[in-house]
Amino acid sequence: MADETDHITSSIGNGIDTAPQIALISQYVKDLSFENPNAPAVYQWQDQPQIDVQFNIGADKVGEEVVEVSLKVEVKAIAPQGTAFAVELLYAGLFGMRNVPEDQAQPFLLAEAPRLLFPFARRVLADAIRDGGFPPLLLDPIDFGGLYLQQAQQMEATAGEPAGHA
Repeated sequence: MADETDHITSSIGNGIDTAPQIALISQYVKDLSFENPNAPAVYQWQDQPQIDVQFNIGADKVGEEVVEVSLKVEVKAIAPQGTAFAVELLYAGLFGMRNVPEDQAQPFLLAEAPRLLFPFARRVLADAIRDGGFPPLLLDPIDFGGLYLQQAQQMEATAGEPAGHA
């Protein structure tokens, strides 16, 4: 009987790995656009431009166990005289995911993965703006986890509301 138990234990120990695993495979600039529509006059403007920053996060399955997470950042600097500059960056990362339950995959892809990519995207933006002749813009860190939870709560609240009257 002891031999049978040892055999079962060892075959399970050498069986399929079912532990959840996530790894960053690669990260890259997917698209980068810098516009300086009022050069060279913009360099003479005395007014400080208003900076508008927009973020968008996407996740697309590109293989059986590979997901591309993209962080789109749009920055516009607008002064009374016009647009000082506009930058659009699509920064992405490939993440390998194995044995990750769906309820854990989505929070990772929409909160943790963007948090990992953000410092690199921030540097690319700062460099592009500096290379355009402006002081580098250093974006403040973003609480992607908090944003994800806030969005999830909003989705839950609207899911509970009636769709309309018949």
